[in-house]
Amino acid sequence: MAITIYGIKNCDTMKKAFVWLDKAGIAYDFHDYKKAGVAKGDLEKWCKAAGWETVLNRAGTTFKKLPEADKEGLTERKAITLMLAQPSMVKRPVLDNGKKILVGFKPEIYAAELAKAARGKAKG
Repeated sequence: MAITIYGIKNCDTMKKAFVWLDKAGIAYDFHDYKKAGVAKGDLEKWCKAAGWETVLNRAGTTFKKLPEADKEGLTERKAITLMLAQPSMVKRPVLDNGKKILVGFKPEIYAAELAKAARGKAKG
């Protein structure tokens, strides 16, 4: 199971996800979108899988500092444009295990989804 976790290295939520994955013995690749950016195709895939409202981090400082005009009338297309311009607006982490996209970090969801994917692969 190839897992890629996307986010920003110094984010506290990312650190919790890294610790969880490491303790669970789950190998992963890390894509730092603060340094490497985020591809439009990835954002579109995440928005399709989880909904753009979930992928867009409205609680973060970067979003809150936007001019009101940028926050008004948000659509998926506008949200993707904002996230491409400022990847800090992407909720963290985004985990892609090839079958499912998980946005944000909740240990119980990681346990359920990653264990399910591992079982599916073992049967496979």
